[in-house]
Amino acid sequence: MLPSANFPYAGPAARPATGPVHTVVRVLTFTYGIVPIVAGLDKFTNLLTNWEAYLAPGLVKMLPVPAHSFMMLVGAIEIAAGALVLWRPRLGARVVMAWLTAIALTLLGSGRYLDVAIRDLVIAVGAWALGHLEASDQPQA
Repeated sequence: MLPSANFPYAGPAARPATGPVHTVVRVLTFTYGIVPIVAGLDKFTNLLTNWEAYLAPGLVKMLPVPAHSFMMLVGAIEIAAGALVLWRPRLGARVVMAWLTAIALTLLGSGRYLDVAIRDLVIAVGAWALGHLEASDQPQA
């Protein structure tokens, strides 16, 4: 896709290594890479919060493992998603967007922590924006 006068962003291959768009992409990549890694690591320590409290009681009853073990698995997935954003931002951003949306829908379905659910949906929009910026340099078929 060729850049237009109305949309100056031309993607990673064509954008300069400086400027506002480059800065935005770098900040979003760093943010959506590091934050899931930190949150994932915290699933093993519960220093930031008690992550198990966010699990719906009905879901906890259905788990084949203790809630803490399940949250450690969630943490490992979040660490991998954050690393993917840092390594391949276009794909990683889309994975993080889907992950945040799934978390939000789970929270909305449980009727608990609705403020966190809405926040996660808003954060998912930022991950979508990063994925969109990174994908806009791809040739259109």
